[in-house]
Amino acid sequence: MSDKFQLHALLKRDAIELLELPLSTLLLMNDSNYPWFVLVPRVDNIQDIYQLDWQQQQQLLNESSLLSEILMQLFKGTKMNVAALGNVCPQLHVHHIVRFAEDITWPKPVWGAFPMKAYSDEELSLLKGKVLPALEKILTQE
Repeated sequence: MSDKFQLHALLKRDAIELLELPLSTLLLMNDSNYPWFVLVPRVDNIQDIYQLDWQQQQQLLNESSLLSEILMQLFKGTKMNVAALGNVCPQLHVHHIVRFAEDITWPKPVWGAFPMKAYSDEELSLLKGKVLPALEKILTQE
């Protein structure tokens, strides 16, 4: 990891920082249409997963799998969408979106389908109260 690491301006604009995992910063996309989280490895000048060293790749996979499992348990989704596109924001970031058969874009991708709907303060507080304790409990067991 780099001391020079900075979160890309697009991610700062569209997401809320929640927690630091061993490799990645966990973000919540400020879009209440979906439970939508993003892992951003704190490694400078990386655009794609293959650019991480082997240990970082393994750590990212571990963090992604852990996050996916917890989110599906908490939200009881139909499908977990995990993607690292990077076509708009070049900094490596991995989306984790809990999808439901009844969500507004199902079964299509979420990108550009509907405008982002920001969380209210109350919604954000409830979501953090649901997700963060579950993640912190798992992280302290490791």
